[in-house]
Amino acid sequence: MPLTIASLNINSVRARPHLLEELLRRHRVDILCLQETKCTDAEFPRPLFAALGLPHLHLNGQRMHHGVAIASRLPLEPIERQDWQGNGEARHVAVRLPSGIELHNVYIPAGGDVPDREINPKFRQKLDFLARMTDWSAAHRAPAILVGDLNIAPLPEDVWDHEALLDVVSHTPVEVEALGQLQASRNWCDLGRRFVPPPERLYSWWSYRARDWEASDRGRRLDHVWCSPELVDAALGVETLREARGWPRPSDHVPLLATFDL
Repeated sequence: MPLTIASLNINSVRARPHLLEELLRRHRVDILCLQETKCTDAEFPRPLFAALGLPHLHLNGQRMHHGVAIASRLPLEPIERQDWQGNGEARHVAVRLPSGIELHNVYIPAGGDVPDREINPKFRQKLDFLARMTDWSAAHRAPAILVGDLNIAPLPEDVWDHEALLDVVSHTPVEVEALGQLQASRNWCDLGRRFVPPPERLYSWWSYRARDWEASDRGRRLDHVWCSPELVDAALGVETLREARGWPRPSDHVPLLATFDL
């Protein structure tokens, strides 16, 4: 039976339970990976997920900021919570599926506003995060799926205006190069672009600042689904739920639905 994994930067799980209810009403989801949950593990709304049919929880929470979670219909084995940020921020949680495949849920730092590691500590932390994650990836051998808000739109078609955004954090050449090194370290397959290849544009994030996000369509593809090479043929599809950006009180990110035959 196919397995569907959803990934969403929820921008506060306690503020947006309605988004999860709508997502699960419209789509069958077996495993849900959330980023930016913005609550500690003790504050996590467990009854909501039990009611949604996702009672098995693996959490790495943090008060006010960051935080990641995996919620599942089926029991999963916890593996690790890496600190690639190097300062204890809650940005990674991983589990092992019954098939033995690992699932990694990652929230890479945004990086602030100035793309210069010498004058912007947040940008330096983002690049250092990617470097530590790349070292981990190069030594990793288990079959794995990696999902999350990677906060980088790597391709020209992943942003609304490539030339205009070359100096904007999330699409700068230094970030794109760092993400490329991470991808090459394990030969990860970018499944979003496997199923929607360039030159078609593909976005997963639209700023709250836009008066009419749909009309202006100034999006970026910040959210990703990757898999290790041995799982490429098991991937059946990745759907970007653009319509979710128009749901009531949305996140600025939309869910990705990845289906596998595992």
